[in-house]
Amino acid sequence: MNLNLLKLRIVELLEKHHKITTVAEILELKQPTVTFHMKNMERDFGVKLFDTRMGKIILTDAGYALHHYAVKIGALAAEAQRAVTEFDALRKGSLRIGASYVPATYLLPEVLHRFSTKYPGIHISLSVKTAPAIRDMLEKHSIDLGIISTEPFMSPELQTETICEDDLVLIFSPNHILAADPQPTAEQIASSSFVLHGAESSTRRLTERWLEGNRRRLPSYLEFDSLEAIKQAVILGEHVSFVSRMAVEAELKQGLLEMREIPGNEFKRHIYMATNKNRHRSALLSKFTEHLIECLKLVQ
Repeated sequence: MNLNLLKLRIVELLEKHHKITTVAEILELKQPTVTFHMKNMERDFGVKLFDTRMGKIILTDAGYALHHYAVKIGALAAEAQRAVTEFDALRKGSLRIGASYVPATYLLPEVLHRFSTKYPGIHISLSVKTAPAIRDMLEKHSIDLGIISTEPFMSPELQTETICEDDLVLIFSPNHILAADPQPTAEQIASSSFVLHGAESSTRRLTERWLEGNRRRLPSYLEFDSLEAIKQAVILGEHVSFVSRMAVEAELKQGLLEMREIPGNEFKRHIYMATNKNRHRSALLSKFTEHLIECLKLVQ
């Protein structure tokens, strides 16, 4: 069976664009050449991989099974090329980082600034997504390094290292009724007007687990996907929320918010540095992770 990278790339692009003409343009091939490779793959596998529906190419179930591996093989091939052609990596190279919102916003900007000042020839891209999305990107070899804030987890494909704590705290306005109490109870907190994080957020999951553990239900609440929007809503004075301590340091110093420990909070959250175990660890990636750890030592 002659299953080369070009054929796998065709499968990957057809799933994305559903048009032979578009795939041919991207790969700089003639349309009959793309069609030829499609038919060859179906003949070699002995199953139908592609359907045509209303002028669009749709992958069959077998086609989607092949697509799953086409994406992984394509990413590994690109990584192999980068690893082999890497030279003088600290003067010229690229690094793809994925991070969840808290470390991306409150930890990495200074780290990246210092690194780019020291190594100006390095191109760094930062993708900000939820922790589960970053883990998925790592497993698919879409990024080189993940920095995520989440509760402890295990993954057979990822190598993880805890780099610092990211504990949750209760926040409210200095004008809120809870500001008069140095140790609010779970009942007082749950009966307050709450602002919850979005459903995909690890903070949301920990908040719900805290409510369940304390046998409390929120009578009403707002739900925002944006941490900045949550902070602004709380600053207005009527609401409370659970957020990362790291995310409110500036507002606490300015007197815009007050903070309390969350009573009965047994759930620990950390910021992890994660890489794919099967990924080549380049000199550039090693140097950046060393830089990240050194920067954290300076601020702790």
